[in-house]
Amino acid sequence: MSLSSPITSVAIRTPQRVAEISWFDDLCGGDTQYLSVLDGAYRSSWAHCRDITLAAERLGYSNILLPTSYTVGQDVLTFAAGIAPQTSRINLLTAIRTGEIHPPMLARALASLDHMLEGRLTINIINSDLPGLREVPELRYQRCAETIEILRQAWTQERIVHKGELYQFDMPSDPAKPYQQNGGPLLYFGGTSEGAREVCAQYCDMFLMWPETEEMLYETMQDLSARAARHGRQIDFGLRIHVIVRETESEARAYARKLMSKFDPVKGAEIKSRAQDSWSLGVHRQNQLREHADNEGFVEPLLWTDIGKARSGAGGALVGTPDQIVEKLNRYLDMGFRAFIFSGYPLLDEADYFARYVLPRLPNVSMPHFQGRIPRETPVTPLTTASLR
Repeated sequence: MSLSSPITSVAIRTPQRVAEISWFDDLCGGDTQYLSVLDGAYRSSWAHCRDITLAAERLGYSNILLPTSYTVGQDVLTFAAGIAPQTSRINLLTAIRTGEIHPPMLARALASLDHMLEGRLTINIINSDLPGLREVPELRYQRCAETIEILRQAWTQERIVHKGELYQFDMPSDPAKPYQQNGGPLLYFGGTSEGAREVCAQYCDMFLMWPETEEMLYETMQDLSARAARHGRQIDFGLRIHVIVRETESEARAYARKLMSKFDPVKGAEIKSRAQDSWSLGVHRQNQLREHADNEGFVEPLLWTDIGKARSGAGGALVGTPDQIVEKLNRYLDMGFRAFIFSGYPLLDEADYFARYVLPRLPNVSMPHFQGRIPRETPVTPLTTASLR
């Protein structure tokens, strides 16, 4: 599939040509002017992370990813609860690593946050190792699947009745009723392994992917769509990717070179290794992708991979003019992507560039609104108007 070939969308939940356009917050550190350089001016303080979220809302982004990791920065649930009353429109894509919190109490915490946001909560389920541990993958995926099942029961049933290998519960669900009474918060999930794909196909709403060539992305989307169909489901697809957009291609590429101008490979590798997912199959694929790039780091038109030398997770960026970026995103829409989580260095500056040049040209929606998760009127829950029992 070349850059100019026609594309047929995989089967997805949202056939309409829309996309949830999100930005990324710096809760886990890494914001900088130069890759591999730790700059105290961009440390992950409450004030810096707050400013990024509020700027993203002001600029028109529909959602913002709040990541989680054992690094210097902000605890995700604490930050989400603190920023919630300061926002009125943007959704919070709150990353939750399963296994950190007792599942019924996690359901309750997320329901409280969902009420604070009046339904603007979305969840990024994380399945990486707990900090300081290296666990058998099968255990992690079993725990992840059971946790999601408990969340779904807590949010949609009168009782939590779960008899699993790891958890057994029979308890009322009133303490965990969310504001989103039409199924609870949407669940976003990413992963490359067999276990990750099966968990998402069976339980989640949005499969998140990292930058790869169009052929690689499309192959994964076809696989996940078929897996979901075997469970009688349809899911949507999202892409987590960095972006550099400037008025001319030469300016965009010059900025990419500037980002790498102080790169220290030893420090970059050390920073990258701090993340819980740095050894994962997904990061391994990002590293492999970089091996096929040209001498400027591009693996296909616009897709620059050098950014993965100094960070774990998403290791590629779209680099180009507004017209080039919009054309590329339209190709992704053709493939079936319905969500994009963008970022750039530094986060505040690049959020403004993207909002100025690209965001107004995209069919931007709030996915919880679009899929009918957020009630039109205040729902009847134990935290609103339901009779207490």
